[in-house]
Amino acid sequence: MRHKNGKNIHGWLIVDKPKGMGSTQVVNLTRRLFQANKNGHTGTLDPFATGVLPIAFGETTKLIPYVTDGPKEYEFVIHFGIETESGDTEGAVVRQCDYLPSEEEIQQVLPQFLGKIVQVPPAFSAIKINGQRAYHLARKGEDVSIPERTVEIYSLELLEKISESRAKFRVACSKGTYVRTLGQDIAKRLGSLGYLEELRRTKCGNFDLSQKILLENLQKIDYADDLMRFLLPSVTCLRDIAVIAVTEEDAAKLHMGQGLPPKAYDVCKLMGKEAVALCGENLVAIVRIDERKIAPVRVFNFI
Repeated sequence: MRHKNGKNIHGWLIVDKPKGMGSTQVVNLTRRLFQANKNGHTGTLDPFATGVLPIAFGETTKLIPYVTDGPKEYEFVIHFGIETESGDTEGAVVRQCDYLPSEEEIQQVLPQFLGKIVQVPPAFSAIKINGQRAYHLARKGEDVSIPERTVEIYSLELLEKISESRAKFRVACSKGTYVRTLGQDIAKRLGSLGYLEELRRTKCGNFDLSQKILLENLQKIDYADDLMRFLLPSVTCLRDIAVIAVTEEDAAKLHMGQGLPPKAYDVCKLMGKEAVALCGENLVAIVRIDERKIAPVRVFNFI
């Protein structure tokens, strides 16, 4: 989102989103605190969820897809024996059952959810249907039909059997995975019902809780300039991508959208891939390399 009277600020802010606040609210609040002209988040966290919410400022917003497309990790608590209309604490209870699975039964079923699985996203989601958010339609009582999708579960483990009806898990998954749906599907596979009582994102792309800052701590700082120390460099999200050090002359060409000859740089192992073009410590562009040229994909103007 952009504010015409704000400052040109660039970088990442890793917010530990509090429960009860929407992701857009966090974006608006941090933009006001930093007096920034532009920022945005890297993927919605439901209001009942907490955890890692990377906020990009200024030119760094161009890098948001490199975070949203990356893997995610969550910790979550399933409350067995109850199903809610939203799959979390926000929705009304729609069904209940008496069967509560044991720790052994839970451990036996988890391997069935590893690898590529098919999910039907929940009706209470931010997916757009004919231009409207699914959750808006669901709250109106309208029928919401969302096509199934294939996602990937990299790891899934039971952390703790908290009580007879509650268990805590950790999952590492691909983009597009709905953990609420995963929780419901685990409960159904066990012959029970379930909803997410807690959901906390612990990792988003290259960002994790070790880099987080609490909103309440940000709000205690009186001057916007003092907040700048909490911003991480734009390139932080790109540490898994190859780097090309370009000259000032070639940096100027990339800024103008011009390609560079591959023979000028040692890129023979990078054919068909993307890389980060740096001039000194400055991020110039994301480039794609083929046999003909090093072509700019995204160009950055940090002014």
